[in-house]
Amino acid sequence: MADPLVVAVVGPTAAGKSDLSVALCKRLGGEVVNADAMQVYRGMDIGTAKISTAERAGVPHHLLDILDVTQTATVAEFQQLARAAIDGCTARAAVPVLAGGSALYVRAILDEFTFPGTDAAVRERLEAELAELGSGALHQRLAAVDPAAAAQILPSNGRRIVRALEVVEITGSAYTATLPAYTYAYPGAVQIGLDVPRPVLDERIGRRVDRMFEAGFVEEVRGLLGQGLLEGRTANRALGYSQVIALLNGEIDEAEARERTAQATRRFARRQDSWFRKDPRISWLAYDDPELVAKAIDVLAAGNRIGSGGVVGVTTGSQPGAVDARG
Repeated sequence: MADPLVVAVVGPTAAGKSDLSVALCKRLGGEVVNADAMQVYRGMDIGTAKISTAERAGVPHHLLDILDVTQTATVAEFQQLARAAIDGCTARAAVPVLAGGSALYVRAILDEFTFPGTDAAVRERLEAELAELGSGALHQRLAAVDPAAAAQILPSNGRRIVRALEVVEITGSAYTATLPAYTYAYPGAVQIGLDVPRPVLDERIGRRVDRMFEAGFVEEVRGLLGQGLLEGRTANRALGYSQVIALLNGEIDEAEARERTAQATRRFARRQDSWFRKDPRISWLAYDDPELVAKAIDVLAAGNRIGSGGVVGVTTGSQPGAVDARG
């Protein structure tokens, strides 16, 4: 019997992952499992480009809107939640389709991935230094002891910087050295990457940021501030949210907030793409191929032939099926 098919649609932000995931689910009888670290938060809809109920087209989505903005979920906790959702899908004979651009989360879910322990005293001291010195100073420290980790973590992501420094201190090894080999925890896993030329991706990000602000992004952030956004350790660091907070504080105007959001998102997209490109198991498809869905189905059928059982629930064929890429 074939190993259950587990699909992951990956790639940089604004590549079209959400739409392709829904299209694949409709063809395969699947359900989407969110792998975006920020779409777990209730109310963070516009700024995270969260897929709307209408756009889900009746396809069940898991791990969206499960936390308040004051809460924090570690990668290890997210791994447990996502794997439980995947196992639930396979138990119902539904194909789980993992969708998201949080590369570390995708690897933690799909691969044989264990996490180094923690030291409460070390963590407390590093968090105190983060509060006193800021994430930029700690990022510089990380760059000195683990340049590879610093290259993968945004200077504004204080929580991940603290975690990386903690691992370096308690293990004596680089944080990146704790990343495992490319070995799937799900032997039937297949990853599809959406390939977008950089100039095109930059333009798509710019358009997305404009749509966000026109759709009421500033009011979304204003409302979340009233729900304790600044009290959380993670949610307020999401792309765009810190820029809008600066706008609401009168530090910058809206034009500057838009530009800073677009710039930060483009930098993040480059980091995402660089991370995913290192994984040789990902099959890359052109984001704008008019037969994108059909070609993705063909990749799944070929990639999931583990052993002699073939693929359960996958039908092949080059039928038209382009999606209007959005996420």
